[in-house]
Amino acid sequence: METVKNKILLVEDDLNFGAILKDYLIMNDFEVVLARNGMEGIDKFNKQKFDVCILDVMMPYKDGYTLATEIREVNKQVPILFLTAKTMKEDVLKGYKVGADDYLNKPFDSEVLLMKIKAIIQRKKLDNKTDDSKTEFKIGDFTLNSKLRFLSYKGEEPVKLSPKENELLKMLSLHEDDLTPRELALTQIWRDDNYFTSRSMDVYIAKLRKHLKPDEKVEILNIHGEGFRLVVKKN
Repeated sequence: METVKNKILLVEDDLNFGAILKDYLIMNDFEVVLARNGMEGIDKFNKQKFDVCILDVMMPYKDGYTLATEIREVNKQVPILFLTAKTMKEDVLKGYKVGADDYLNKPFDSEVLLMKIKAIIQRKKLDNKTDDSKTEFKIGDFTLNSKLRFLSYKGEEPVKLSPKENELLKMLSLHEDDLTPRELALTQIWRDDNYFTSRSMDVYIAKLRKHLKPDEKVEILNIHGEGFRLVVKKN
């Protein structure tokens, strides 16, 4: 059975750069539609369904901010990622105000772009499947009450988790036996993905492992370069 590929709208007025980036994304199993400017971008967006929109900010005829605003009038949910050579705080804030999900400054590492795209898609899937009314999670012999932030083991006195411990364990539980991308946790819980927040998350993973240690069936695996996976071994 053929896997359905995520579809990206790439709007970039630098034709050489756009073609190279399109080929790179295709090599990484994405379906990509390339538009040369904002007018062509909105035309293609209105005719097809996309999982992610990657927009250059500085374009002739219609810039990325205007294009993002028009996309948001049609679809408030589709993720938008801006590519920009502008690093001014005001420009970044303007991008978020018109509905950007993330920002990447040119020149950038193509692998960083790839990780951001995967995190955005994963976050969207998580948002779609998360039941906000659900507060109880069974993790081996542990029970997590995410509303009260209580983690209890076999009915013993519960441990009160910190807010970030609670959010991180809930996210891992929602992805049980599946990958929780590092960047997804950083952007959704820490609202940032720099070096220092990444190290901070590692500290919280270590704390959770300590909390979960009484149950040998429960383990948080480190998937090198990608993220973490909560595993509950079967008897």
